Amino acid sequence: MQRRLLAGAGVALAVAVALAGAFWYFISRPLYRPGVLRAGPAITRPLQDHDESFWTMEAGVKLYHFGDGAGDRVLVLHGGPGLPFRTPLPGLRPLADRYRFIYYDQRGCGRSTRPVDRFESGNYFRNVRELEARLGLSAQIADLERVRKILGERRLTLVAHSFGALLAALYAAEFPENVKGMLMVAPASMLKMPSDGAAIHERLRAKMPEHLRRDFDSYLDRFFDFSDIFRRSESELRARNAEFFKYYAAAAKARVPMVEGAEDNGGWVAQAIYFSVGRRYDWRPAMRRVQAPVLVVHGGADLQPESASRAFAAAFPNARVHVIEGAGHWVFHDRPEEFAAVAGEFLGNL
Repeated sequence: MQRRLLAGAGVALAVAVALAGAFWYFISRPLYRPGVLRAGPAITRPLQDHDESFWTMEAGVKLYHFGDGAGDRVLVLHGGPGLPFRTPLPGLRPLADRYRFIYYDQRGCGRSTRPVDRFESGNYFRNVRELEARLGLSAQIADLERVRKILGERRLTLVAHSFGALLAALYAAEFPENVKGMLMVAPASMLKMPSDGAAIHERLRAKMPEHLRRDFDSYLDRFFDFSDIFRRSESELRARNAEFFKYYAAAAKARVPMVEGAEDNGGWVAQAIYFSVGRRYDWRPAMRRVQAPVLVVHGGADLQPESASRAFAAAFPNARVHVIEGAGHWVFHDRPEEFAAVAGEFLGNL
């Protein structure tokens, strides 16, 4: 009897180890790979059910949008993931007499459709696939192509911030012929993982007041605990995502412009993007397909180092970097006049 029990325990342990190994292998691999949208079935055409505030991407999914200015259209991509702009950017307002800036809330955040609230299934792997399909990179990039079709633009001019710059880059790698130019502001250094430099969380912790570090460590443990993620709800994850900005502001020792709109964040969006990208990949070779001009604007006081922005720019054949001293991650808020001058010159030369 004892031998049978020991044998049974050994089998159970082996199964548990195998499942754990499969789990870590599964979440390590990116679920999105550049080129899958272009090579796969045609992206469904956007539905015709649009109005002045919402575009319909597909049945049950609408994206909120608003515009500012008049002239050639420029599409603005917010960062986060899942942290939309509430109002026109101060650094773009001086250019509104020449350009029509179009802002939209990416799916899963702001006033756009949030297609996921909570998961009923206990099947972890199936939930991951569903989350990625509904809110991950493939869905976000497909939406961007649908927006191009709705606007009737042959080629898009993009202004993209932080995570939005990664989204713009991957869209351009999928559809290089559909991009006229890209202004990347403080781009998230996620073209390669693991990155060559310290992770943003490590840099935040190093600059944070000592009394907050233990709380921050606890927060990161909760944030990156994917073991029971599918027991959470959209509202729970929204609250947890918003908590991050308390620590960011403390580390930056400055006002963070997006704190006021943090409650609009996409609860499930961040998790969907983490599963999309996985833990190990290198997407830089795909960026060689992009021949459009790229300008990377870096704030000299950003917690992300200048070397990260330069490495991002180096992935593109036709890119350059402009540093705005004294500006943080939200360059267009911190130095709006200088940003407007740089952006105006770049857009005017496209």
